[in-house]
Amino acid sequence: MSTFSSLDEARAYFEGDRFALENGVTIDALGEGSAVCSLALSPRHRNAEGGVMGGAIFTLIDLAFATAANNVHRPTVAQQVSMNFLSGSRGVRLTATAACRKDGRTSCVYNVDVTDDLGRDIAQAVITGFKL
Repeated sequence: MSTFSSLDEARAYFEGDRFALENGVTIDALGEGSAVCSLALSPRHRNAEGGVMGGAIFTLIDLAFATAANNVHRPTVAQQVSMNFLSGSRGVRLTATAACRKDGRTSCVYNVDVTDDLGRDIAQAVITGFKL
């Protein structure tokens, strides 16, 4: 059973995640144990070499996880994250898709995959969440 009654309710709840939202991350879809978030890339998301800053990618991953996990049990926080950068983005938009792999009594495990609008695999993360 979902804790959010609608996508709009989830968006309202996460208005408090100001860092993610003020940097352009949006919540695009919500399912039971899943979520999709995206980020339209701009110059502020770039590092000195012109690539997408790792912190921008992590922020996108973090909000996708939080949206999915908190739709199953609220509140749930990230306890451990393992992340791999796979390739640089050549696109203009990143999309993170979070999916529950294990939903336990006090913890959960989510996979989050990030792709760009050109179909390239950009990053992947495995996140262990702790249910408060």
